[in-house]
Amino acid sequence: MQLSKIQMQDFHRDGYVVVRNAVPRLMTDAALYAINHSLGYEGLALDDLPTFRARSYCPNVKNTPVITDLFNKSPLFDLIESMLGQGNLLSVTGGQIALRFPGHGKQDSLRFGGHLDGIGTGTNGMEKGEFSRGFAALVTVLLHDLPDTYAGNFTVWPQSHRVAEAFFREATPEALRKGMPELDLPHEGLQITGRAGDAVISHHQLVHGAAPNQSPNIRYAAIFRPRHQLTEEIGTAAMTDIWREWEGVRATVEPTPQVSDTSAPAST
Repeated sequence: MQLSKIQMQDFHRDGYVVVRNAVPRLMTDAALYAINHSLGYEGLALDDLPTFRARSYCPNVKNTPVITDLFNKSPLFDLIESMLGQGNLLSVTGGQIALRFPGHGKQDSLRFGGHLDGIGTGTNGMEKGEFSRGFAALVTVLLHDLPDTYAGNFTVWPQSHRVAEAFFREATPEALRKGMPELDLPHEGLQITGRAGDAVISHHQLVHGAAPNQSPNIRYAAIFRPRHQLTEEIGTAAMTDIWREWEGVRATVEPTPQVSDTSAPAST
């Protein structure tokens, strides 16, 4: 599986692309079974919930083949490799089991914001004041059908990757030691809907988040953060040169306008 040239152009411009039916239903069902089994038999300790929300639910499952195969042994691996360049993609050793439980209904505010990964919060494995740039892409796989918005949807802020690049060229990545910077984003957050097996491929520097869940259902997703073989060596340099790791994208896409181009993102 590879992206079309149009999809590559959309990814380059908007910082994300939705790939429908990227993972076979048999694989997403197996992952869903393992997650629900863990929830039912291992349970959730109240004191652990802040850590689970920030890192991953079901820690006994997140590094097992039923989760990692969603990326390593599905069409997603070849697809991401075609974007980073042949031989540049490393297999993942674990995935984030990202659940969003129903909130307090209409009492919940519908306003919510996004973030960049790698900023220390104290609950995500990094202390406040720390930051890192440890992956090339953020890949979110829906594990159940999600036809409606405000159901815990994975949400992207289109074209924010280019805004962030311009910001870090001016302020340097060290600005992340103060937390998430205030960016002048060109578009509102876009909530992704879809079916089990659909995947959202996002650039590591795209602002993203999760919408409030006002549905009666748990939102189930598995999130992967695949690395280029030189991600550790390149480090924060990729924050001011955002296509440095994306050899396949660079080879496919014509140069696009600068950050000032805020044309509407592609429809999902």
